[in-house]
Amino acid sequence: MSDITINLLQGDCLEQMKQLPDNSVDSIVTDPPYGISFMAKKWDYDVPKVDVWKEAMRVLKHGGHALIACGTRTQHRMVVNIEDAGFEIRDVVSWIYGSGFPKSLNVSKAIDRAAGAEREVVGSKRGPGKPQFLAADNGGINSPDRIASAGFEVSITTPATEEAKQWDGWGTALKPACEFFTLCRKPLSEKTVAANVLKWGTGGINIDGCRVGTDTSRGDRYKGKPPLGGKSSGKYQDMPREEVWDVKAGRFPANLIHDGSQQVLELFPETNKDSTARFFYCPKASKKDRDEGLEGFEEKQAGAMTGKEYREDRPPNHPMRKNTHPTVKPTALMQYLCRLITPTGGVVLDPYMGSGSTGKAAVKEGFSFVGCELDEEYYKIAKARIQR
Repeated sequence: MSDITINLLQGDCLEQMKQLPDNSVDSIVTDPPYGISFMAKKWDYDVPKVDVWKEAMRVLKHGGHALIACGTRTQHRMVVNIEDAGFEIRDVVSWIYGSGFPKSLNVSKAIDRAAGAEREVVGSKRGPGKPQFLAADNGGINSPDRIASAGFEVSITTPATEEAKQWDGWGTALKPACEFFTLCRKPLSEKTVAANVLKWGTGGINIDGCRVGTDTSRGDRYKGKPPLGGKSSGKYQDMPREEVWDVKAGRFPANLIHDGSQQVLELFPETNKDSTARFFYCPKASKKDRDEGLEGFEEKQAGAMTGKEYREDRPPNHPMRKNTHPTVKPTALMQYLCRLITPTGGVVLDPYMGSGSTGKAAVKEGFSFVGCELDEEYYKIAKARIQR
C-alpha cells in the first residue's frame, strides 16, 4: 500500500488530463454522464465528446483497456464517440439489476386528465418499501407499480372516458434493469499482444483474477465435463477443457454481471438452479458503502440539487445522506472492473470521478489512482471516501 499514489484533480476533466503525461496510466474505469438529463443535472445533458476520449486515450498506455459506463438510451452515442476517438471496441459488459423502477406515463390516465374526467376509485395497494424514497403519484411518470413498490398506498382507478378505456394498460417506458460498460482498448504499439504486454505491461485482461468462484459440490458435479455439460465442438473441440472451464479456479469471467436480487434470479432457467453462479454478482450501493469515510459530513437530501422545488404535501424524493451524489456505483462492482483490466501495481484513471467509487475501489485493490471531478462538493466527498 505504501507504493500507492493518489492524484485527485478538481476541474474540467479535459483540461485536467492535459496535465498528465502520455502513456502514464494503465487503465480507465469511469462512470461518465449518460446524456439523459438525469434529475435535471446540467452535467448530464450530453455524453462526453470525442475530444475528451482522445485526451483520455493519449494518457492511457498502448494496449491499455477502458471500461466506460452508460445507460441503455444513449449507449450508441457514447460508443460512437469512444470509437471516433480511436479506441477499439472490444465488448460490452452488462450489469443487470432488479431495483429499477418503471418511469412510465399511464396513457389512459393522461387521456382522462386531458379531458378533465374524474376516474372511479375501485381499490388501493401499498408496497413494502419506505415512503421517503419516492414522491407520491402525480399521474405522470410515477406509475402505480412504482409508487406501491416504494411503500405508498396508491389508488386503483378505472378509465372514465371511452378513449381512455381504449388505451387502458398502455404506458411509455420499460422497467430499467441494466446498465452497460463499454470495454475498449487503445491500439497496440507493437505487432502482437505478447510483445505489447512485455513492453508496456498492458494489452490483456485479468482472466484468472476475475473468475467466478464455485463451491465444492458444484465443482464435483461439473468435474471432467465440457463448459455447459455437453460435448465439446467447434473451436473448443481441441482446446484443453481447463482453458474454458477450470473447476478449481472458477468460471471464465463473462460480459454479464448481476445484482443477485430475486427479480434477476427469476430470469434464469428454473431447470438449472446453478445458472447465476456462472456470473459475477454485485448489488447496488448500500448506504454504508455510499457514506463510508464521510463521518464528518452533514447529511443532506440526496439528489436535492436539481433546481426543482419539492411540494410540502409530498414526501421527499430521496433520503437524507452524507453522500449526495445521485448515481453512486457500488465499490465491489468497481473493484471487479478495476481488477479485470489493470495490471498489478498499475494506475487507474477516472476522468468523471463523481463521489469517488472508482478511486475507493482502485485503492482497495492495491492500484494507484488519478481522478478528475468538476463539481466541488462531489470532489470533497470523493476525496474523503478515497483517503479513508
